[in-house]
Parts: sequence; structure tokens; C-alpha cells
Amino acid sequence: MTTMAARIIHISIERDWRDVYAFMADHAKMPLWASGLSSGLTRDGDEWIAPGELGNARVRFAPDNALGVVDHLVTLENGTKVHNALRVVPNGDGAEVMFTLLRQAEMSNEHFAADAAWVEKDLAALKTILEAGNEKAKTGENMP
Repeated sequence: MTTMAARIIHISIERDWRDVYAFMADHAKMPLWASGLSSGLTRDGDEWIAPGELGNARVRFAPDNALGVVDHLVTLENGTKVHNALRVVPNGDGAEVMFTLLRQAEMSNEHFAADAAWVEKDLAALKTILEAGNEKAKTGENMP
């Protein structure tokens, strides 16, 4: 078995890590910051359906936990499975969000770099939403 090239993409967020985790673990809110899911997620039992360019993907998230783990397994219509490791950890009074991007088989250097840039953009959007405190306003909920 061979390992894939990996890149850890991270961002610091000036918000309590538990708040960051709670927002990220609400999978219905992922399209607010994860641009690849801009058309939304639909729950289907223990999984979520994510429509995309390659058809409907099935997404299974790690169960709610006290460790900040938001990992998810994406199964594409062609059967390809992609494990996405996504973590939130305390960083002082704030949080560090880390995504492990794995270079898939036959992925070009250019595609891998483009995927990394996409993840960086999504994490920046997450930071903007949470540091502005408008994560509930964007979903029509009232802020405390």
C-alpha cells in the first residue's frame, strides 16, 4: 500500500473552539462556508447527499464528539471514497481549524494545488462568518 501526498491546510479563528466546532458540526450549515456544497446537503438517514459536478455524492460525518473532529467520508457515484480529515482544536482563547488534503491517485500537481487553494478559500470564509458573529443571521436565526 502506498501513501498519498498530503497537505495540512489550517486557519486560526478568534472564537472559542467549542463554538467553531458546534457551527462546523451542524452539517446543514456547511454550504454557508464550504463552497463545493453551495447547492446544499440533504439528509438521507445516517448520510447526507451532496449534488455536484460528478453527480450525487454520499457524505458520512463523524458522530458528534467532544474532540473537535468533523471528519467525513465522501463516496462519489462511481464508488470512489475520499476521506476528509477536518479538525478543530483549541488555540489560546480561539481555535485552529485543520483540513488534511490528500492527493488522489492520478491527480495532477495543478489539480492538487487548485484543491488546496479551494480549501484555503473555504476556511477563510468560515473564519469571516465566525469572527463576525453572523453565523446565525446568515441562516435566518436570531443572534443571542
